[in-house]
Amino acid sequence: MSHPRGPLSQLRRGHEELVLGLLRKHGPLSRGELGKRCGLSRTTLYDILAELVAGGAVVTATSQEAPRGRGRPAETLTLNPDAGQAIGIDFARRALHVAAVNLAHEVVGSASEPHDADLPWEQRVELAVRLVGSLTGTGTGALRLGALDAIGVGVVGVVGSQHAGEEDRPAEEGGAQPGPHPVQVLLRERFGVPVLLDNNTRLAALGESIWGAAAGGQDVLYLRLSHGVGGGLVVGGSLHRGAYGLSGEFGHITVEPGGARCDCGGTGCLETVASIRAVLDAFRAAGGRAADVPELVKAVRAGDQAALTLLGGVGARIGEVLAALCNAIGPSVIVIGGELAETGEALLAPVERALHDHVMPVSRHRVSLRRATLGEVAGALGGIALVLHESPLLSRYPAGPDLAEDPIPDKESR
Repeated sequence: MSHPRGPLSQLRRGHEELVLGLLRKHGPLSRGELGKRCGLSRTTLYDILAELVAGGAVVTATSQEAPRGRGRPAETLTLNPDAGQAIGIDFARRALHVAAVNLAHEVVGSASEPHDADLPWEQRVELAVRLVGSLTGTGTGALRLGALDAIGVGVVGVVGSQHAGEEDRPAEEGGAQPGPHPVQVLLRERFGVPVLLDNNTRLAALGESIWGAAAGGQDVLYLRLSHGVGGGLVVGGSLHRGAYGLSGEFGHITVEPGGARCDCGGTGCLETVASIRAVLDAFRAAGGRAADVPELVKAVRAGDQAALTLLGGVGARIGEVLAALCNAIGPSVIVIGGELAETGEALLAPVERALHDHVMPVSRHRVSLRRATLGEVAGALGGIALVLHESPLLSRYPAGPDLAEDPIPDKESR
C-alpha cells in the first residue's frame, strides 16, 4: 500500500528501507548487529523492527551456529521471502513480459506472451494481471507487495518527467499530453499501488547492467534491435536518462541521408535499416523467404547467401553508429540485444569489424562487444530495479512513483 507523504512518514519509511536494505545485503542479523550498521537509536530501531515483524516483512530466526553456553542463542532477524513481491512489467509493442522477485531479491519467475500491436491498453493490462498472477500465485486477485509497494513498468516511446517537453510539440502532432499514461491509471486501479514508468529499452539496459551481460560495468552502451531500434547508457556508474527522458534514441541516428522515411519523421535513420521490419523486407526483396525472425535465423543457419550478405551490410551500419557513439561517450562494454541478435555471428561479426575499423585506435582493444543474456524479460527486470532503487546505477536517477507521471507519447517503435 502507498504511504502518506508527510515529513515524519517519509523519514520513517526511509528508516524501514535502511533496515530492509541491510538485511538484503548481509543476510540474517541480530538486533545488536543491525544497530551497529544502521546508526539509528536503539528505541527507533526496535520500533521499526517491531513494525516490520508485525507486518510480516521480517521474521525471526535462531542461528544454528551459535556457540553453546548459558542462555538462549542470539535471535537473528531475516527477510521473509513470502512477505511479498516486487513486480516489473514490460509493455513491448507486440508482447508483454513480466518478472517478479521476492523481498529477499530472489527471482520468483518470469513470463511472456505475444499480442497484436494494436491491442487496447485495457486488454494489455488484463493480460499483465493474468501473467503476474501466474508468477505470484494470486490468480486475478490482489497482489501482495508487502514492503515493496510499487510496480515498475516499461513502455515504448519517450517517457519524460512531469511537464517535460510540453512546449516542444502540440498534442495532435504526438507531443506531450497532460496526465499520467493510461497504463499507470489502469494498473493503479487494479493493484492499488504506485506505478513507476520509464522507457522499456532503457529499463532493459538497466537490467543487463545489473544482472546480465554488462553486470558490474561502469560505462555501458546497450543497443536493442527489435521492431524498433533503441538503447540505453550507463555513464560513470549511473543510468543516464537525459533531458526530457530522451537518452538512448540511437535508432534515429542517420545512416542513409535521403533514405527511407522513418516513423520519427526523419529519413535514413538506423531504424529504417536495422529494425525487424526493415531487415525482413530487405531479405524478401533480395529473393529470400522469411515471415519472422526465427525463419530468418533458419536461413542463416542453412547458409543462405542472401541472408548472410544482407546481415553483413546491416551489421556494418550498426558498427559504424556504435563506433561514433564510442568516440563520443567512451563505454567499456557494448551489449547488443533484441530479437535480431538471435541471428548470431552473421550479424555480430560484421558489427565488430565495423566497430574496429571506425572507432578511435586507442579504444579498439578496450571496448568489449557482448550479446545480451537476459532475453525478452530484461525490461521487466529493469522495472524491478527501478522499484527497489538500490543499485548504484540509480544513485543519481529520479526516484519515486511520481518520477514519470507525464510521459511524452510517441509512435510505438519497439
